[in-house]
Amino acid sequence: MRELVVLGTASQVPTRHRNHNGYLLRWDGDGILFDPGEGTQRQMLRAGVAAHDLRRICVTHFHGDHSLGLAGVIQRINLDQVPHKITAHYPKSGQRFFERLRYATAYRETVRLAEAPVEADGILAVTPAYTLEARRLSHPVESFGYRLVEPDGRRMLPERLAAHGIEGPDIGRLQREGSLGGVSLDDVSEVRRGQRFAFVMDTRLCDGAYALADGCDMLVIESTFLDEDARLAADHGHLTAGQAGRVAADAGVRHLVLTHFSQRYSEPEEFERQARAAGFEGELTVAHDLMRVSLPKRR
Repeated sequence: MRELVVLGTASQVPTRHRNHNGYLLRWDGDGILFDPGEGTQRQMLRAGVAAHDLRRICVTHFHGDHSLGLAGVIQRINLDQVPHKITAHYPKSGQRFFERLRYATAYRETVRLAEAPVEADGILAVTPAYTLEARRLSHPVESFGYRLVEPDGRRMLPERLAAHGIEGPDIGRLQREGSLGGVSLDDVSEVRRGQRFAFVMDTRLCDGAYALADGCDMLVIESTFLDEDARLAADHGHLTAGQAGRVAADAGVRHLVLTHFSQRYSEPEEFERQARAAGFEGELTVAHDLMRVSLPKRR
C-alpha cells in the first residue's frame, strides 16, 4: 500500500474545517509522518492511523503549525510501547526546539527514538524500499523538504521470454544471475522506474523545490496564497497556487497535491484553477482533512 493520509491542511491558523498540518505517507510497511502540527494525535485517531504505523517523523521546520504536535505524537508512541525504532529528521538548527517538544512534560520513555537532524542537502537514509533525501528550501527559518525515491527494478516481458524459450524456474534463475544460456536479463526485460514522492512545505520559489519535485509521481506542496497575493507570499516565504502548479508542471509531476491553505480563503476550487492556469495538466488534488490519496500506478 502506498498512499498519503492527510491529517491537516491549515497554515498558521486552523479553522473549523482544517486542522494544523499533518501528513502520513504509507510506503509499503513503513509509515512516514510529515510535519505534525497541533492536534495531530487526534487526527491520527480519526484517520485510523496508529502509533505502531510510524517508522519515521520528518519535520521541515520549527514553526508551530508544522511541529507543535510532536510532543503528543512522541508521548503516544511511548504510551503504546511501539516495538520498533522510530527515526526523527528535522533541521539541526532547530535542535533546541526538538528537545523542548520531546521533553515538554513528564512521561515514561519506552521507545527508541533516534534523532537524525538534517544539516545540508543530501541522502538521509537508504532502505530496500526507498532512499530518503533532503533539500534546503527558502523560508524565514531554516527549512528542508523531503523526497523518497524507490530503486529502479526490472519488468519481465513474457513475449521475449517465450521467444527465447525461457519459462518456469529458469525465469527466477535468470533474474538472480543476470544471464542464462547466452540470454541476458536485458534481452527479456525492461527497466521499471521506481516511484518518487516529494514533500515541499513553507518556501518561496527556489532551486530546492524544483529539485525535490523533479520527475515525481506525487508532489505534496504548500499553496498558502492565491496568485493575487503573490507579494504577500514572497514576504512571508510561501508559494501561491500558481507557483506550485508551475513547479509541478516544469518538474514533470504526475499527481499534484495542494495543501497548507491560509484561513483567508474559503473556496478551494480557486487553488486548482490557478494551478491549472500555470500549466499543470496532470492529476490534481486540493487536499482536505482526513482524505486519502493513492500514489499513481506505475506507467
